[in-house]
Amino acid sequence: MNIDGQAWRTIWLESDQRSVGVIDQTLLPHRLITRTLTRCDQAADAISTMLVRGAPLIGVTGAYGLMLALQDDASDAGLSHAFDQLNASRPTAVNLRWALERVRDLVQPLPEADRAAAARREAALIADEDVAMCEAIGEHGLNLFRRLAEQRPSARQNEPFQVLTHCNAGWLATVDWGTALAPIYKAHRAGLNIHVWVDETRPRNQGASLTAYELAREGVPHTVIVDNAGGHLMQHGQVDAVIVGTDRTTRCGDVCNKVGTYLKALAAHDNNVPFYVALPTSTIDWRLADGVAEIPIEARSAEEVTSMQGRVIAGESAGEIVSVQLTPDGCAGFNPAFDVTPARLVTALITDRGVATANEVGLKELYNRG
Repeated sequence: MNIDGQAWRTIWLESDQRSVGVIDQTLLPHRLITRTLTRCDQAADAISTMLVRGAPLIGVTGAYGLMLALQDDASDAGLSHAFDQLNASRPTAVNLRWALERVRDLVQPLPEADRAAAARREAALIADEDVAMCEAIGEHGLNLFRRLAEQRPSARQNEPFQVLTHCNAGWLATVDWGTALAPIYKAHRAGLNIHVWVDETRPRNQGASLTAYELAREGVPHTVIVDNAGGHLMQHGQVDAVIVGTDRTTRCGDVCNKVGTYLKALAAHDNNVPFYVALPTSTIDWRLADGVAEIPIEARSAEEVTSMQGRVIAGESAGEIVSVQLTPDGCAGFNPAFDVTPARLVTALITDRGVATANEVGLKELYNRG
């Protein structure tokens, strides 16, 4: 991702090779601030407070968190404590446990003196693999978008290819490129005339703040809409495709993504708009079959519903980032962070391996799992 001419990743190993740098996503889009993580508890807190967020990115952060823990205490007890602490930081995205198990299983047989260095190498490898997987998703999605654009009526060939997305599944949710936004970036760079409808994505506004921030820096034409406008746009033929990310996908093709995704899938199905989900291999949970029944849904603080963060635009406090209360005093709030979209509503899964039908047969064929 390029910001003001500088290439960025969302997470990196600092020059001392012992600490980890990240972008503080809680301050975007108004301020670009980086933080340095030096301890495991800081990594766990960064994940739980959504200083870093997005399923692939929290997996990489977890891997580096184990490295930080092992630098302080490389014993079996220290490893076990750090694993549990990091794994509990957010429960829904499967990438976190996947990355933690990968690093833990690698270092457990090693002498304590070698564990931190091995974890460092493995975390860096996981990060690089994530970039490669996301770029591959972008290529597969680009080919799909091209075909869809070419299949439109001749009267619409000169119009922008209209894509709607929900939440943020871009560069900021991964190490680079993104999942759902990777095909959009590839399409834009390839010269496809593309426009993106960006759901604001309440309650944290990750579409209005993060997705819009990314698209603006990349120069992709986009428009922010309220969450409930998507169905209206589909009814009036203003959406050619919907594409979203996922924090966990079952082996049968059910997808768990930011709350509100299910409603977009229903609207897309009712209006014959293709609904795609983009994901890397690390997001598939082969252990689960029924997403609605089996995927744990994180319930976050009601404050995210009853208040909102923004930048003051006038007066003596202009420029300050503040939180404002939206509801009456004492009003209750409920904040499920995710919902599950059944596979029957998913047109296809765009993965790093290719495009798969959203069912067990399609996924197993793509991944050669008998």
